[in-house]
Amino acid sequence: MDATDRYALELSAELGGLLRERGWNCATAESCTGGLIGSWITSLAGSSDYFPGGIVAYSNGAKTRLLGVSQSTLDAVGAVSRECALEMASGARQAFNAQIGISSTGIAGPGGATARKPVGLIYVAAATPDRSEVRELHLDGDRLRNIHESAVAALELTLDAMRPDPS
Repeated sequence: MDATDRYALELSAELGGLLRERGWNCATAESCTGGLIGSWITSLAGSSDYFPGGIVAYSNGAKTRLLGVSQSTLDAVGAVSRECALEMASGARQAFNAQIGISSTGIAGPGGATARKPVGLIYVAAATPDRSEVRELHLDGDRLRNIHESAVAALELTLDAMRPDPS
């Protein structure tokens, strides 16, 4: 296990503790991370208390059918977008009747890039009952590093979203 995995498991444990304290659960909607976020969450004993499941929606069709991402969003801004990430997180909440939805969508590489959307452009989102947040990432690692860094960023963002709004 490398340092990234250890850190991700620490984040997952912190997330699990906060979810238990609140009596909440979370669900995932993953594209570019391919289930890694859910894997890290479920690596901890007892995670079934707060993790009902996740959806790996790699194709646009799966995003619309399983997560309710609107076709108009995909047509207007594409799957690699802030809007799609937010709709995916909301769709995970709805699909699993969860208080928190966590999502990832992006271009892990090495292929799939366009002039406007380069390799390493990733969006992660977290939707809670009170607010939704999205983070845009610009990563420069290889495919596996980009996937791992995206999943870590999704967990960090979720923990940030669970903390009281500072304003």
